[in-house]
Amino acid sequence: MSIENRKLTLLFQREKQNVSANDILAALAGGEDIAINQCTITGALDINRLFDPGEKFQMAALSITQAPEQKILTLAQSIVFDKCTFEENVVFSGPWDDKDSLSVEFSRDVIFNSSQFSGQARFRNAAFRGTAGFDGCTFGGVVTFNNASMHGDAKFRTAVFNGYCLFGGTVFKDSARFTNTHFVKGANFSHVKFFSHTDFDGVYSSSRAVPTFDSIFFARKKYGDDESFWRFAKQSAQEAGHYRLAGDCFYNERCANLRKKSLGPDYDSLSLAGKIARAISAVRLLPELVFGKMLFGYGERPVRVVFAGALIIFVCAFFYAQPGAVHFRGPVMKESFLQGLYFSTITFTTLGYGDLYPATDAFHRGLSMIEAVAGSCMMALFVISLAKRFSRG
Repeated sequence: MSIENRKLTLLFQREKQNVSANDILAALAGGEDIAINQCTITGALDINRLFDPGEKFQMAALSITQAPEQKILTLAQSIVFDKCTFEENVVFSGPWDDKDSLSVEFSRDVIFNSSQFSGQARFRNAAFRGTAGFDGCTFGGVVTFNNASMHGDAKFRTAVFNGYCLFGGTVFKDSARFTNTHFVKGANFSHVKFFSHTDFDGVYSSSRAVPTFDSIFFARKKYGDDESFWRFAKQSAQEAGHYRLAGDCFYNERCANLRKKSLGPDYDSLSLAGKIARAISAVRLLPELVFGKMLFGYGERPVRVVFAGALIIFVCAFFYAQPGAVHFRGPVMKESFLQGLYFSTITFTTLGYGDLYPATDAFHRGLSMIEAVAGSCMMALFVISLAKRFSRG
């Protein structure tokens, strides 16, 4: 929406000029909507200054609630900074020495599109009820969104974070769009909760910093909505030389891709017939589910191959232990499970038959043939996954 078309009762509007942060704070305190286009903001835009007795701002138009441990400041007006430059810090949270003393609630849209932040940008504990628009922004310092809640669209597309970025504990109720975002010094997504669509396509980090994502939550995980995030985390870990972590992220990415192909992001909007058709078409993915994910672990879970091989050996050993299932060269020995286990092991590992060989009936010969082929394939998979897991870098 262009600034010229905004029809507001109280409007603080500036365009292509220097604007003092004091004037903006006074307008916020007076309940005025903010519409600033292509301006340079001089001075620190620090919301804490409104509570400084020495500043003497008129705050009758603001809603301030005193909670047990913090003040909640509600800004009911819309705030638009389009293509602006902030020369100093932008702070809509408590001060550093008492970070959780203030929570700012934005009742309407907050737009900073294509703006440049020379200093820090702090939105800790902030609540965005409308759109949080940071598309195309360039952040020069540390950016803090810790424990923020975003109830509308959160847009950070093509943004550049030159300093470390903190999203720890942030809750995204609506879509979170980070398309082509650049994290120069890494980002913290620990304990973040995504309740709607996420888009991390094209996100990258140019440094050797790996994003942290402890206890990250995706509500739409069953639809594969987390795929692009794990791709971003994988690429960042690879560039930083953390190959084990990159392998784990790759596994998560492939699992998300499998979920996306089986259900799809539009599954909830399908009719009953459409959902049934989608489920039927997902049958084609069974080989990938069984062999790619469950058995092979997409090359990142070699232990699974070991357990699957052991299971095959023990199951086949049960059949080989039956009377007449295995013949002996030389003195006849009594059939036992240990004899069956021995025969199953040498068959699985394709070591060949020595003193034992299978009965000549079709079942036991077929079972031996299947086990030998499965053993050859699974040992090859184990070697490949082991080499991939431990021989990187």
